[in-house]
Amino acid sequence: MEHPRLFEPGDPLVDRVRALCLRLPESVEALSHGRPTFFAGKKVFAFVGSSMDRSNSLVFKPDPDESLALRQDARIFIPPYWGPSGWLAIDLSLEPAGDAAAAATDWQEIAELIETSYRQVALKRQLAVLDGIM
Repeated sequence: MEHPRLFEPGDPLVDRVRALCLRLPESVEALSHGRPTFFAGKKVFAFVGSSMDRSNSLVFKPDPDESLALRQDARIFIPPYWGPSGWLAIDLSLEPAGDAAAAATDWQEIAELIETSYRQVALKRQLAVLDGIM
């Protein structure tokens, strides 16, 4: 059974995440369970929408050394299914903690979370390209 698409074409959140993910070496996008999902080779490194009630979120695999600190942020939560394997999600509909005046997502921070997630699953040759060694 095919899952229904959970995002409309041209969704600005998906477009921003897509631009950040697809700039990484050999990354590809596919729909998985109706969600835009990004792969480094055959391994998932990010997807948009952790669940039906938290569609404006990004699921990512943090550096294990940073996971505990990330969990202190009110926007970070443990996503269903993926959480027990160490994955986290960030709610992109909330403003950064401690900055009530902020109205926009910090896309530099999101880019860093995406790149770190990519680094957790990418092949050595993909990382070499990312680091400019090749």
